[in-house]
Order: sequence, then C-alpha cells, then structure tokens
Amino acid sequence: MEIIRGNRSFDLDEFLKKPLFAHLSTLSADGPRESPVWFHWENECIWIIGTPSSDSFPGRVEANPKCAIGIVELEHTTGKVLHAGFRGCATVESFDKGITNRLLTRYLGSNHEKWDPMFRELDDNNILIRFVPETVVVRDQSFNPSI
Repeated sequence: MEIIRGNRSFDLDEFLKKPLFAHLSTLSADGPRESPVWFHWENECIWIIGTPSSDSFPGRVEANPKCAIGIVELEHTTGKVLHAGFRGCATVESFDKGITNRLLTRYLGSNHEKWDPMFRELDDNNILIRFVPETVVVRDQSFNPSI
C-alpha cells in the first residue's frame, strides 16, 4: 500500500481506530454510487458488513471490484479536519463472526447484551467486504474556526 501524505498529515493507524463513517464508492451500470458504512481496519484491509438482501453494494463490488473509500473526521468548533482517501479493490467474503464483532464493538461498545437486536443477531445471511487499498491519501486539512 502506497501512502501519499499531504503537507500536513496524521497517524493513519490511530485515525482508523476511531468509530467514524466511511463512504464506499462503487460503480454501477447507471454510474457511480456511494454508501456510508461502518468499517474495521485490520491487516491493512478495510472490512465492511453487508446484507445482500437489503444492501446493493455487495453486488456492485462483485461486478466491479475497483472501489474508493473516503473517511473524514470533522470537529467544526475546533477546525479539525482529517481525511483519508483510499483507492483499491474489494472482494465479497464469507461472514466471519470474529471480524464482525470487532467491527461492531468499535461503534456499539463491548457489552453485546446492550446492542440493538439487529446487530446481535447477524449471521451467515450477511457477508463481509474486504477492501485492499493500493493507495491512500492522508491529509490534515484543519483550519482556524470562525465560531
């Protein structure tokens, strides 16, 4: 994976530990599509949960594995703006309870009993998207806030 750093940068691994939204960009027959997703960073791959019965992005990944992912952290009161933009390829993988639990714990906490039932009951009807980045642009685009 090639990391391209702007004039101002930040620690990518620390950034990817945060429970931020990623935006998965894929291609369809009707043009580009974007899906906001939760993610898990492990072994230089981004993992995303998908439900083929309700999510359209798994089919788009199967049809064309070239994807892009953007992740932004914004704190408008401080002017903090961190951006990581990934380009690479994705594959649809079998459901893995371990990866899924690590992903969901970041967003929902470690007490699985308190999770909404829709997350506690994920099973083999779901899949994982494994995104392998070829390049990532890492930029600190922070500014002086006006408020």
